[in-house]
Amino acid sequence: MRCCDVDALWDEMREGAEPRREHVQLHLHVCVRCQELYREYEGVAYCLTCLPPVEPPDSLVPKILEHIRAVFRERAEPDSLATIPSPIGALVVAFRASGITYIGLEREDDAEAIARIERRLRRAVVPSTAPQWVLDTVGDYFRRFQTDLNRVDISDLTPFEQATLRKAAEIPPGEVRSYGWVAKEIGHPLAARAVGQVMARNPVALLYPCHRVVDSNGALHNYGYGIEVKARLLEMEGYVVGQREYRARTTSAAPSETYQ
Repeated sequence: MRCCDVDALWDEMREGAEPRREHVQLHLHVCVRCQELYREYEGVAYCLTCLPPVEPPDSLVPKILEHIRAVFRERAEPDSLATIPSPIGALVVAFRASGITYIGLEREDDAEAIARIERRLRRAVVPSTAPQWVLDTVGDYFRRFQTDLNRVDISDLTPFEQATLRKAAEIPPGEVRSYGWVAKEIGHPLAARAVGQVMARNPVALLYPCHRVVDSNGALHNYGYGIEVKARLLEMEGYVVGQREYRARTTSAAPSETYQ
């Protein structure tokens, strides 16, 4: 699908509903021109992709689905999936030749968890045994709270997501920064809320340490595996988590303020 085709589709959408979120994201992953435009408006664009999906008009669906099939044919090779032990519990790790693509506190035999991982990766996963390089990469985090990011593959993420996670990886162990700090550092000071959305969807937690990003008031805010896990990780790294920081959100701050 060329970008002129996308322009034509937008013309059709003005008379109907918007496309499903995942359709737009899939096109962004493969279209360099759209990625360049996306970088100019990523704060707004990323928040829009998080809106509840709306059914597209019938005339649009076949065109979108054919485009998706073409993309998936290129990415049909499944990722391997293995469970490895860690100080915080069993970790499920997805990986391929290019690096680790997913890590989470899931149960490998949990069908719902596997389905969730496949949706996040947008491809299948197959049970496997973790090779030594995967064990070393994950083990390095727990030994020195840093790891070789060349062994972690985030190439499927959008440029904005990649920039956000790479900036989070620059936060030293034992320290925290705010969503607003990350947004400013990557050159988009008004995109703090979008930064928060990226952290919430981080497929390679720990290795790209989204747990080191907190509210502007110092509160831990939210974490995909619970505030308790976020606090434990920070304490393992040497950060002292007090009662004020432990709160998910202060009662005096509006939701939009916590991302500054």
